Amino acid sequence: MSTTPAAAEAPGRILVVGRSPGVLVAAVDILRAKGYEANATNQFDQVLDDYDVTDLDVMVFGGMVPAETKQHLREEVSKRNPRVDFIQGLAGIPGVIAAQVEAGTSDGRRGQDGARIAYDVDRRRVQVTLREPAHVTADAFWHTSFTPPEPKSTSARVLDDSLDAGPHEIQLPDEVPSEASFLAVAAGDQVRVFTVGEMPKAVRRSVPTSTSDKRITEADPVTTRSDDH
Repeated sequence: MSTTPAAAEAPGRILVVGRSPGVLVAAVDILRAKGYEANATNQFDQVLDDYDVTDLDVMVFGGMVPAETKQHLREEVSKRNPRVDFIQGLAGIPGVIAAQVEAGTSDGRRGQDGARIAYDVDRRRVQVTLREPAHVTADAFWHTSFTPPEPKSTSARVLDDSLDAGPHEIQLPDEVPSEASFLAVAAGDQVRVFTVGEMPKAVRRSVPTSTSDKRITEADPVTTRSDDH
């Protein structure tokens, strides 16, 4: 039987550190709806003052967080909380961020319906092998715009069905582009996230290396609290 993160004592306290206000707020909304105690901020220099990281289970870094900032936060947060897990976000897409958190914490709440989930890049197919019948969903996400500080994206539900035990293949539809696209698959209590198409080189080259990097676009401040409902 599937359980919520809190009920299964799996990691449930999440902090997303990123740049884009809309992406951060939407990711928090999705995670809270799934039962996580989630917050987000784009105030890099205030993370350690604004949040009690000793009570944190997972910290997620967005792609536009400067490398030196990530290194500093990893070191300082780990000193205060050695058990925290760090996740590097694949894209500025709220659904992908939330799915990565689910994937990172799903082992802690896995039931008896364990599954093997893989993605065949060449054939654009998901391969799911179930030990017993389970409900399986597959969602594709992709960017439609990269304009900072608010990139845009869309998504499509590829599968939402109860499947019998045994092997299954799920074909990715042609509408999912081969660039800046991702796939989240949930089978029973397990979640896996795959990169379908890499981010464009121009976007990867635009990642700032420091907080003084002139490529950083100004964004409205975001600092959510757990009581922001």
